[in-house]
Amino acid sequence: MDFFEYLNFLMENKLKFIMIYTTLPDKAITKKIAKKLVDEKLIACANFFPVESVYRWEKKLCEDKEHVLIMKTRKELYKKVEIRLKEIHPYEIPAIVSYEIKEGSKNYLSWIKEGTKD
Repeated sequence: MDFFEYLNFLMENKLKFIMIYTTLPDKAITKKIAKKLVDEKLIACANFFPVESVYRWEKKLCEDKEHVLIMKTRKELYKKVEIRLKEIHPYEIPAIVSYEIKEGSKNYLSWIKEGTKD
């Protein structure tokens, strides 16, 4: 499939894909949330890794070790993922942001679609 056929595929099916970013306090919680969301078919997959964060919380400068969780899903599922994350996320105000996937391999995007609920 060439680029234009692929573009038509996306436009015809009105499929848009996103990555959702959040941070969590440790690996165990991150892995538990990732597995839960994959199991519930809200996301197709997740990647996570440790980071160091600097931020202001309640007027204090804070530094913490956290884990970034990046989730891949369809744009139409964003609200459901956001609601579910807020239910199970341990932070009072979790970072939950999405980034549109502008391009990707057809096979991979099809796999994301198949891995998420309709």
